[in-house]
Amino acid sequence: DVLLVIPAQLNSVGDTAVIQVIPKSSPQDTATEKLVDHLRATTIPGLEKDTRAVVEVTGNTAAFIDISKRLSERLVVFIAAVVLLSFVLLTAVFRSLLVALKAALVNLLGIAAAYGVLVAVFQWGWGLSLVGLKETVPVISFLPMMMFAILFGLSMDYEVFILSRVRESWLASGDSTDSIVHGIAVSARVITAAALIMISVFGSFALGNSPEIKMFGIGLAVAVALDATIVRMIVVPATMTLLGARNWWMPGWLDRIVPRLDIEGETVLPTAQPSSAETGNDPLIQQEPTS
Repeated sequence: DVLLVIPAQLNSVGDTAVIQVIPKSSPQDTATEKLVDHLRATTIPGLEKDTRAVVEVTGNTAAFIDISKRLSERLVVFIAAVVLLSFVLLTAVFRSLLVALKAALVNLLGIAAAYGVLVAVFQWGWGLSLVGLKETVPVISFLPMMMFAILFGLSMDYEVFILSRVRESWLASGDSTDSIVHGIAVSARVITAAALIMISVFGSFALGNSPEIKMFGIGLAVAVALDATIVRMIVVPATMTLLGARNWWMPGWLDRIVPRLDIEGETVLPTAQPSSAETGNDPLIQQEPTS
């Protein structure tokens, strides 16, 4: 799999040499990664044994291969940590296990769909000419992690905004279906407007010349579009309607353990009465008696 090996270039002292190895495949090709692994696992150990020299594989291609492997190893841990933390926070805010679990699952669903679109366009070539590319390119290694961080944050913003309105109506009426309808109706326009802004911004990235920038733009734009339409306006209300009053179920023992986060100002605090020094003799200010 090696096309050319450039003779060793020694330093002035003569104790260090650089040998350039040019593979037959492109830097992003799987064959190139296999070549790097073969050099490190098979070729170099034998060479070091025979020459007693320290041999390392370096360069941009090898470095990107190492970074890609490292990110792939940590991606699952990263996603699990973010989802778990969001689940705990949503449980504390909305006092519900099913609402928090549902929010985490539907957010993962939208992000996974965006990953699929990236693979279909940039690696399978579906509609590649529409984004201004002539040939397929691999998805860059750090894109899934960065996309997940950005998209999960945006998805949670939409989720909290909708659920706050739904829970507010639920606490007032106790009717599960009506509270869902009211919450969606109140928040739909705001979410749609915010999503259109984000889609326009991210979609403009596809007009650039860099394939990496195109990936970011298309991936984020598609994910926001799916999240604001299919996920928030169809999947979320449908699942909450099927669950009914069970949406807000939480075991008593867990309710006592989990701290309460009052993000909507639901706790009513006593109103402070103005002092006599503040009111003076103004007849327009009347102090109500307190019990």
